[in-house]
Amino acid sequence: MGRRTRALPSVAVAIGSVATAGLLFAGAVTASVARTVLRPPRRAEHDIRVVAVDRNAGTVVLTATVDALLPGDYSFWFGEEAEHARLGEILDRSHGTVTRRLIAVDSGDFVPGVRGRISGWFHLHPGELGVPVEDVRVRTSLGNAPAWQIPAEQPTRRWVIQVHGRATLRQEAIRAIPVFRAAGWTSLLISYRNDGEAPPSPDRRYALGDVEWLDVEAAVLYALDQGAEQVVLMGWSMGGTTVLQAATRSGLADVITGVVLDSPVINWTDTLRYQGEAASLPGPVQAGALRLISSRWARPVTGQDQPIDLDRLDFIARADELDVPILIMHSDDDGFVPVNGSRELAAARPDIVTFVPFAGARHCKLWNYDRERWEGAITQWLDRLEARPSSGAEPESGQASDQRP
Repeated sequence: MGRRTRALPSVAVAIGSVATAGLLFAGAVTASVARTVLRPPRRAEHDIRVVAVDRNAGTVVLTATVDALLPGDYSFWFGEEAEHARLGEILDRSHGTVTRRLIAVDSGDFVPGVRGRISGWFHLHPGELGVPVEDVRVRTSLGNAPAWQIPAEQPTRRWVIQVHGRATLRQEAIRAIPVFRAAGWTSLLISYRNDGEAPPSPDRRYALGDVEWLDVEAAVLYALDQGAEQVVLMGWSMGGTTVLQAATRSGLADVITGVVLDSPVINWTDTLRYQGEAASLPGPVQAGALRLISSRWARPVTGQDQPIDLDRLDFIARADELDVPILIMHSDDDGFVPVNGSRELAAARPDIVTFVPFAGARHCKLWNYDRERWEGAITQWLDRLEARPSSGAEPESGQASDQRP
């Protein structure tokens, strides 16, 4: 009995040590998740293997992942993310593989055994479209940020500013140039802080749109200096949050006449929880990461100069502040950013929001999946925007829609 009594403190110490280790581990995981949100890895997972390549037939056989089975034309990044090929239509499926049309190999040794990933970019430079392109610089508070300026087919004072998403570059938006150019809009594809092209912020951390909108505002000022009188902002994924911030917080908001969103983040809290669940992160880790990135006291852990105001990034709660026509295109099975936010915003503001849902297209791959539908939605929306009464008049009713494929 005495020996058992003496053993109890040792057992308690052991249990306490295990509990402490568990807490430390959970804390380390939480901190790592928070830092990944702010500084995502530059190289995405290479989850597709090249099984066979036939250059003469112009075909490639890939392992059949969800992305590899998507209809349409796509980029395929492999190697060290510098090697690039372009894939076309699906020709055959069998035994866990998919055969696709091989459109081109732009760089790298594209051989069996190589691993890579599908991307929605497709184009690497606007010049591939056969349109005039000017390399320009947008003066931001951090320095000059590179951008591409593509004029409309005819002289115009209408500009669209394209804002790419998190952990990607302005090449993402090249797909939108033809439809806007044909409709009479000059395109400006910008870079912004911490994307690897524009000057970085001192902390080199993303703010999920809470600060990046300042670079969008600088782009609007650039467009005005070049003669623009109407500006539409288009945002992809996190770029959606960023342009909505600009439309509601910028002193130049009066010249912003509309917003187009592709697979947008409408509410970052819901999006990060969705991604955490997809990664099987425990609830306390998800909640802890949100707390870290939004708390001033956590700056030594996250490396942020300033915390992120997640409430300010919730446009379901801020829906009443929006006052320009908005086109939202989002896939129901996005897989990365939940469609719920887009649907909720459309329901909250049917007076100004046109919602065009897709099915099966995945995140930021709507153009690739169904180019005709995607371009048609933008063209029709721009036609309505042009016919809309001038600023100050009541918006047209009945603009909201739920067009299904």
